[in-house]
Amino acid sequence: MDFIHIGFIDIIDIVAVAVLMYYVYKMAKGTNAPSIITGIIIIYILWVLTQALDMELLSSILGNVIGVGVIALIVVFQPEIRQFLQTIGLRQQRSSRGKFWRKLFGAQEAVKIDLEPVVRAAVDMSAAKVGALIVFERETDLGFIAETGITVDAQISMSLLENIFFKNAPLHDGAVIIKDNRIVAAKCVLPSTRVRVPKNYGMRHRAALGMSEISDAVILVVSEETGTISIAREGVLNRGIPPASLQEKLQAALEANPLQ
Repeated sequence: MDFIHIGFIDIIDIVAVAVLMYYVYKMAKGTNAPSIITGIIIIYILWVLTQALDMELLSSILGNVIGVGVIALIVVFQPEIRQFLQTIGLRQQRSSRGKFWRKLFGAQEAVKIDLEPVVRAAVDMSAAKVGALIVFERETDLGFIAETGITVDAQISMSLLENIFFKNAPLHDGAVIIKDNRIVAAKCVLPSTRVRVPKNYGMRHRAALGMSEISDAVILVVSEETGTISIAREGVLNRGIPPASLQEKLQAALEANPLQ
């Protein structure tokens, strides 16, 4: 029966599409995107089947739905698409090739951060069980993450950090971004981790891990429930850091070379 011919190139094509779909799903895991993508795939498969079976009317209807639907999805989910592409860009910046290009075009040496006010604020917030999430930008550009919050652009100070994360303050939800020894933004939204974590991890810890997975940033976390201080870097969360050694461990994390 002469129905569908599958050759070697067709097999490569199918495998390539499957790999692409796997990575798209992996990137979108934890959001509403997987259910949307599943619906699109089902409609597309039905459209292909109706074409193969010469069902002209149904094929025409599904073809029009796909044509209009793609444009509608781009318009409706423009922020999510932008975030998805930005996340891919952040991952690319971690690669050795990305570092090569930055060195080739003359990347500037990082400004040394004054950690004393940050550490003092973190210790005070830990004692008072005030949740905090502070991101230290390194080589990976976190401009897109800063855009999700409120621009601050202020000198680092203990009182400012404590006021930002005060429980009733309008900026306490979200993360603070520190770049070039300045607080550039507050109330920033970080991507949550895609990996399985213990149930006792709060939203701040998940966000810190997620941020460390897509960038070389160092993230300081203060738990609102327990007051525990943690540092996330390269997809690893170091929990239960004693206040006495916080500055030393934070400095070491900021000065460490990226693992990739």
